[in-house]
Amino acid sequence: MWWFTSPKIAFGEDSIEQLGAIEGKRVLVVTDSGISRLGMLELVISELKKEPRDIEVFDQVEVEPSFENVEKVAAVARGFQPDLIVALGGGSCIDAAKAAWVLYERPDLALDAVSPLTKLDLRKRARLVAIPTTAGTGSDATWVAVLTDKAHNMKLDYFASRELVPDYSILDPRFVLKLPKEATAYTGLDSLTQGIEAYVNHWRNDFSDAVALRSIQMVFEYLPKAFDNPDDLLARQKTQNAATMSGLAFGNSQVGLAHGLGHALGAVFHMQHGLSVAISNIYVIQFSSRDAAERYADIAHAIGIREESAEKATSLLVESIKKLMLHLKTPLSLQEAGIPQRGLEQNMEDLVEKTNRATVTFVNPRVPNAEEIRKLFVYMYEGKPVNF
Repeated sequence: MWWFTSPKIAFGEDSIEQLGAIEGKRVLVVTDSGISRLGMLELVISELKKEPRDIEVFDQVEVEPSFENVEKVAAVARGFQPDLIVALGGGSCIDAAKAAWVLYERPDLALDAVSPLTKLDLRKRARLVAIPTTAGTGSDATWVAVLTDKAHNMKLDYFASRELVPDYSILDPRFVLKLPKEATAYTGLDSLTQGIEAYVNHWRNDFSDAVALRSIQMVFEYLPKAFDNPDDLLARQKTQNAATMSGLAFGNSQVGLAHGLGHALGAVFHMQHGLSVAISNIYVIQFSSRDAAERYADIAHAIGIREESAEKATSLLVESIKKLMLHLKTPLSLQEAGIPQRGLEQNMEDLVEKTNRATVTFVNPRVPNAEEIRKLFVYMYEGKPVNF
């Protein structure tokens, strides 16, 4: 038995106006300093003030929120006592808000004690609204928060509970219009990787399959347009919708090895998440195709590749992803991304261990052993086709 969970989603132009209709007298807005400077915070506060409310803002979320950073958000929440939390920003802001929400509602819990089996009993004090300002992570629709454990230099992907799905997700394309080209590319490729891994992993299901395939189609069609013409409101809206759909897909199934490898690269080399998983994705597909060629062929057919052989269709899918990445001026290998060979060699065992410990690695269609993970990092560095 499985559940399909989803927030209530407002999308399209002027959808931010729905924020004012959401009940809440004491509102904590969780964001970062960059969002504050871009004027998006002012728009959110303006909508909130259409009703009498007390508003508090925390705008110091880190790029990769740590346990310590989340504790600071939670401390503000405990002092302010909100009945509504609004997460404004990319995945980092939304994940930090999710985790702080847990600490606010359950001060008896430690962050590292939360797992999918933990009963949290959220919503006794507050509800959560997510307003994404990137078109990639899908965190506004998932029950996972990715946090950084600085003490162990790790990204944690097990902070998860179905109760963490936001109550509302507001997708207003104006909030992604100012997204720089590089961020447009990397977050869009993150969305693509999520959709692909959601469709092929062992926890896939009929409902996640449907939104995964459609999200992939939309990324291929609209991400290049949003990259080439940042003011294309329709392209921005479609990539934004695709990102949330990819979140719905993997939030109701899982991701896979590309995220296991990507999280390890992010923890060790501080690579931007979308870039690390995008590079990992093209090699993981080649590695996993032995056990999932028919699934990858489905994806290839969904984006217009006409090839009956599942193996050939998978190969053409990889080439299509590479072509998209080149259009987006994105590196195709770790070497091109600036990872030094010496650094890779020196940190190899740490990278392998982190990937091997990632929960998402074990739902991949083909589960690697340590030696295969080591080989994958080498292939990813050199940019060579995977042949083992």
